[in-house]
Amino acid sequence: MKKSIELLAGPRLSRRAFLGSGSRLALGVAAFGMAGAGFGHGVLADEPAKPDEIIVRAWGGVWVEALDAGVSQGFTKATGIKVRHDLTEDNEIQPKLWAAVAQGRTPPIHVNWDTSTNATKSALRGVAEDLSGMSNLDGLLPVAKPVGLDGYPIVNVYSYVYVLAYRDEAFPDGAPDSWQVLLDPKFKGRVALYDDGIGFHPAAQVAGGGSLADIPGNMQPAWDFIRKLKTQEPLLGEDPDFTNWFQQGEIDLACTILSNAREAKMNGIKVSWTVPQEGADVETDALWVPKGLPENELYWAKQYVNYSLSKDAQQVWTSKLGLPGVAPGLTPPEDLVGDPAYPTQPEDFKRLISIPTPVRVEYESDWFAKFNEIMQG
Repeated sequence: MKKSIELLAGPRLSRRAFLGSGSRLALGVAAFGMAGAGFGHGVLADEPAKPDEIIVRAWGGVWVEALDAGVSQGFTKATGIKVRHDLTEDNEIQPKLWAAVAQGRTPPIHVNWDTSTNATKSALRGVAEDLSGMSNLDGLLPVAKPVGLDGYPIVNVYSYVYVLAYRDEAFPDGAPDSWQVLLDPKFKGRVALYDDGIGFHPAAQVAGGGSLADIPGNMQPAWDFIRKLKTQEPLLGEDPDFTNWFQQGEIDLACTILSNAREAKMNGIKVSWTVPQEGADVETDALWVPKGLPENELYWAKQYVNYSLSKDAQQVWTSKLGLPGVAPGLTPPEDLVGDPAYPTQPEDFKRLISIPTPVRVEYESDWFAKFNEIMQG
C-alpha cells in the first residue's frame, strides 16, 4: 500500500439536481429505520431493490478485520445486505476496473478501498462515480477532500504514517533516530520494506542526503540510498507480511504502516516504532465506486461509503487500525495519544513528509519501477 497543497472541495450538487441525475444516492435512511445507524437523514421513500451482497475490495490481515468490524458488519445489520471482501491487491484490480468501464462491462466490485494516489488516477481516468451529496460528507475534516479533483469522485477516509518499526530486543538503548540504521551490517537480512518501496522513497531521499524540495526533479539521493540498502538483502512484501515477520522473529527493522507494527505488538510481540529525524511519509487512503454498476447496486454502494464516514463507523474502523480518521470528534486509542505517528493537529504534521497527491499520481509508478529495477538488478 500507500501521502502541502490547497485542498479543493469542488462543486456540490443540490439534492434535487443530484437525484435528477439518475444516480439516486440517498442522503440517509431514516425512512426504513436506520436514522441512528450512521446514514444521515432524509431518505427517498422508494429506495431501489437491495442486492443480496455488495463486494468491497480490501487489504488482508488487520486491514480487512478492521473494515469488517467498523463498517461492513454495521452496514449489513442496518440494511440486511451482505458484504463480501475481495482481497485482490489494489494495483492488480485497478486495470480490471479500468477495462470494465472502457468495455461497458459491469465492474467486478462495488466499492474500492484504495490508496488515494491510485484512487485519484482512476478518478482522472473518468471511471469513478461522483459521491457528492452524501450526507456524511458534511463536517468532515479537510483531509477528507480529494486534491485536484472536481466534486467527490473519491473520499479520503483516514491518514497513516510509514514508521520505522523495530524489535525492542534489538534496540535495548531505545529507538533508532535515523533511517540510516537500515544500513547497519548487523541487520543484514533482517530489514523489511514494501515490495515496491511505497512509503520509503521520500525518507530515502532525505536519508541519502537529498532534499524534499528536489522531489520529483532529482531523486538520485533516494536511489543511491536504496542501492546501498539492497546489499542488506531486505525482505520485500505486503501489509500482512510485516506483522507475520515480526511475530515469527524474522526481522528487526521495517518501513511499514503503523497499523502492521501495532498489530504485532497487540499480539504480544515486543515491537515499537518511531518517526526518525529525517521524517516519515504520511499518506491517505480513499473509498470510491466504479462506474458501470446497475442502478440499484450503485445506490447501495454509495450508501456503504456514506456509512463508512459516520462517526460510529470511523471510531471502530480507524481505532482498530490505529489511524486518525476524517470524522470530527473521534477518540484516539489510549496507546496512541501523543504518538507522532498518530497526527491529529497541524503541528503534528511538521515532523512528517507530505508529498502532494498530484506529484504522486504523475511519478509514483516510475518510483515503483525504479525501486524494482534496483532490487532485481
